[in-house]
Amino acid sequence: MPRTVVPLFPAAPETEKITINLGHVDLGKIDLLVREGFYTNRSDMIRTAIRALLDRHQADTTVVQTKHSFDMGIRLFSRSDLEELRDRGEQLDIKVLGLAIIASDVEPDLARATIARLTVLGTLQASRDVKQALADRMG
Repeated sequence: MPRTVVPLFPAAPETEKITINLGHVDLGKIDLLVREGFYTNRSDMIRTAIRALLDRHQADTTVVQTKHSFDMGIRLFSRSDLEELRDRGEQLDIKVLGLAIIASDVEPDLARATIARLTVLGTLQASRDVKQALADRMG
């Protein structure tokens, strides 16, 4: 199966919402920077700080990504791709750092027949039924 990295399409969000807990003083410092115009809002400041920290660890993440053979970016697993694998009697060991999408028309039985292991560092988009069918294969 070709390793296709596809651009985001309208149905896929560009960001994932997370929740963090911050101390009152840290939050106050963020609000001060926002109020003084350094950042447009809290989220802008936190995203900027996270990107700066990730930039500092770029070499580390590259080494680990390569060591564990992660595909980085967006990976789409279509029904037709998985049907081809099933017909050849093959299974995937999926490792994605970013966004993995299992198409909405993929049935749980097809996913189980073709996905031996699924590791996603980031976000997995798949139907609830497919996620349940693969729960014992996620690592």
